[in-house]
Amino acid sequence: MERARQLEMRQRDGDAAPAKPLTEEDKQAAAKAEYDRLLNMRSGGTYIPPARLKALQAQITDKTSKEYQRMAWEALKKSINGLINKVNVSNIKHIVPELFNENLVRGRGLFCRSIMKAQSASLPFTPIYAAMAAIVNTKLPQVGELLINRLIIQFRKAFKRNDKSVCSSSTTFIAHLINQQVAHEMLAAQILLLLLHKPTDDSVEIAVGLMREVGQHIEEMNTQIGLAVYDQFRSILHEADIDKRVQYMIEVLFQVRKDKYKDNPAVKEELDLVEEEDQITHRPGLDDQVTTEDGLNIFKFDPEFESNEEAYRKLKAEILGEASGSEDEGDEDGSDESSDDEEDEAEKAVEIKDQSNTDLVNLRRSIYLTIMSSGQFEEACHKLMRINLPSGKEEELPSMIIECCSQERTYNKFFGLIGERFCKLNRLWQDLFQDMFTKYYETIHRYETNRLRIIAQFFGHLLTSNAIGWHVFHVIRLNEEDTTSSSRIFIKILIEDLAQGVGMKTLQEKFKDDALAPALAGIFPTDDPKSTRFSINFFTAIGMGALTEGMREWLKNAPKPAPAALPAKE
Repeated sequence: MERARQLEMRQRDGDAAPAKPLTEEDKQAAAKAEYDRLLNMRSGGTYIPPARLKALQAQITDKTSKEYQRMAWEALKKSINGLINKVNVSNIKHIVPELFNENLVRGRGLFCRSIMKAQSASLPFTPIYAAMAAIVNTKLPQVGELLINRLIIQFRKAFKRNDKSVCSSSTTFIAHLINQQVAHEMLAAQILLLLLHKPTDDSVEIAVGLMREVGQHIEEMNTQIGLAVYDQFRSILHEADIDKRVQYMIEVLFQVRKDKYKDNPAVKEELDLVEEEDQITHRPGLDDQVTTEDGLNIFKFDPEFESNEEAYRKLKAEILGEASGSEDEGDEDGSDESSDDEEDEAEKAVEIKDQSNTDLVNLRRSIYLTIMSSGQFEEACHKLMRINLPSGKEEELPSMIIECCSQERTYNKFFGLIGERFCKLNRLWQDLFQDMFTKYYETIHRYETNRLRIIAQFFGHLLTSNAIGWHVFHVIRLNEEDTTSSSRIFIKILIEDLAQGVGMKTLQEKFKDDALAPALAGIFPTDDPKSTRFSINFFTAIGMGALTEGMREWLKNAPKPAPAALPAKE
């Protein structure tokens, strides 16, 4: 009995002792554990009051924790869904800035999934969703590209399953993205070709719907495609065994075309929100190997969460122009001290002049690090476009792309694709890369053979993809006096790369093009028999004798030089 009494007293004393206060770390750990437990219960079907979850979320503040990132992910998903669901013609200009406030780089998978789901549920809103996607695409082209890739895959799967409703919604969305120049019109042509190749009532009906939406844009951008498609519709109307209802739909389509699509404009005036030069057009083909990146739809722990969020905050500031307000305020506040400010500005200007060489080195380093730290060429292009190039220093970008390319052991197509993308983005970049061709050809003797070879292959890629004009050949004069061993190696590698890229037959036709004749007069000379023979011998030696037919013909018909007069006998 005594022992039991002592034990009871000891327990009573223990209960009376004050509990040890929890540290902040302990509180965080307890909140995280409870939050995880409740989430698991909810996924199992148990109802958890939202207020209870919200209270726990407020306690979790550690941004490096998985629980905090999951909460941020759920909030991002909810916000993107909400903004997409409430967009309409009247509020789209206000919704888009709100959308950019969310991290669309992290949530690009969520954005694409949400907008595709909303569009398939309400087809009449498709032009609005396409306009929203077009605006996002101007600032974040990887989002537009992912959306198109997913729509292509969705259409291909639906077509194989004969799922008419999904095919119809996919083609409608693709049509309006083409109208907004997010996607290229060749994609519509490929879809129409597939639908009309073996016409059925359903496939023709979907094709008619697609053509009504995208017809005006196709006929403006590529008349040949429009004519071919309508010829196919005409032949189906007269020859194919299709239902009367579908025949009537084709007849209505021809009437729509006759009326110049007055009720089906490519882009309505109130949704024409993107300047043509700002739009970035993606060119995936219907049969291309595209990835949908489904992993972007689900939460993944990010060990560099804070740095990535900070990077997006900076990008968001650039997009929304948040940095401009403070400058304006500073101008007003400093009006009383204008003379001092002018002196300070003069000093700063002197400093900038003194530091110009350092700035140039830093700019080149920034471009180099941006390129070399990128995994995909699209990522590199997107990052490079965000670099603030000083006025007059734009040529540093193409120059550094070529220099980075030439430092590899072998040619890496990654750099060629970056160059191609920039050339096709803007005429300014195309002109700069064309200038680079001249610059590098004239200084090619400074480079060792391996670097020289890679530079030639880089320009070969740009020419093959028509990223730069073939008139750049005007700089080459293929004769004994104007070439060096380095320049001849450059020409050899370049021509071989072109033959491999476009095919020998196409290359011959290209070099016979009358429009290019003035630019090719130096590489295929027909003004001096000596230069002509040199060029013929050069191309024959590198296995490209087929390119010399025109020069051989000219040499055969060239007038023979008059024999030198014999000296008179004394």
